[in-house]
Amino acid sequence: MENKKIFPQEKSGLHPRNRHRSRYDFPALIASSPELEPFVSENKWGDLSVDFAAPLAVKALNRALLRHFYQIENWEIPADYLCPPIPGRADYVHHLADLLAGSNQGEIPKGKDIAILDIGVGANCIYPIIGLREYGWRFTASEIDATSMAAAKKIVATNPLLTNQVRFRLQAKPPRIFDTIIRHDERYDAVLCNPPFHGSAEEAAGSSQRKRQNLGIDRRTGKAELNFGGQHNELWCEGGEESFVVRMAEESAEKRNNCLWFTVLISKKTTLPLIYEALEELEATDVRTVEMTQGNKISRFVAWTFLTPWQQKSWADKRWN
Repeated sequence: MENKKIFPQEKSGLHPRNRHRSRYDFPALIASSPELEPFVSENKWGDLSVDFAAPLAVKALNRALLRHFYQIENWEIPADYLCPPIPGRADYVHHLADLLAGSNQGEIPKGKDIAILDIGVGANCIYPIIGLREYGWRFTASEIDATSMAAAKKIVATNPLLTNQVRFRLQAKPPRIFDTIIRHDERYDAVLCNPPFHGSAEEAAGSSQRKRQNLGIDRRTGKAELNFGGQHNELWCEGGEESFVVRMAEESAEKRNNCLWFTVLISKKTTLPLIYEALEELEATDVRTVEMTQGNKISRFVAWTFLTPWQQKSWADKRWN
């Protein structure tokens, strides 16, 4: 008992509405998802935990979290596809809700009339799950990878709470982001996007190795295994995050009247000046940066709109009220 480390009971950096602010209640999670039990054991401080460096353990934990907090009974992703940390993804959704509330006199717009576009939904379908279960939003989910889309479609089809609430569109022109996805007569209240952060497979592998070292993994194993998984299109693209977000900003200007708020998750602080400069040149009317904290990690998303304050109010009055 002398070696027991005292951890705070609440993760104060997370959004106040985030269901994952408290430390993981493993007995409750196991009760919801018994298949998690083999992966749970006492850590060196005498607390129950899972091996966050083990892909199967991370997947089992995610499945339990989704079942326990969001009543998602069936969640499966293909081997080696991205298995995201759910608390951080939930934070993005809750801060996005606050952003929309700011255009609606402080009230979060809820229900199926609120249309959200998820660029790069991934096999895990995590943003539509959380957005639907928390706020009842309706999603359009784009993807360039057919395997990812098939997995996400299966998640929606096998969970009645999600059925008919997500429509999928495979990007016919992979270098493009909005072209072929947003149609000329469509309106979206917000776009969210978790882009590939790295510029190459080597960069992604190096980042994974650093994470494994932070988790206390012995480098002598020689393994380059990604504990959260990820295919190349999920983790890296030519030019990396910098190139992707500038391209996204440029393409958003072509759809300036189709969407109230465009947002994108930014991993690298050095990317911020690039997207700020691009949005200034494109004459965005409002640009905001929302910081999010999870443990020692600080992430953020950038949000922008091309609509004037009067146009934003008109948008809310017509669509939400």
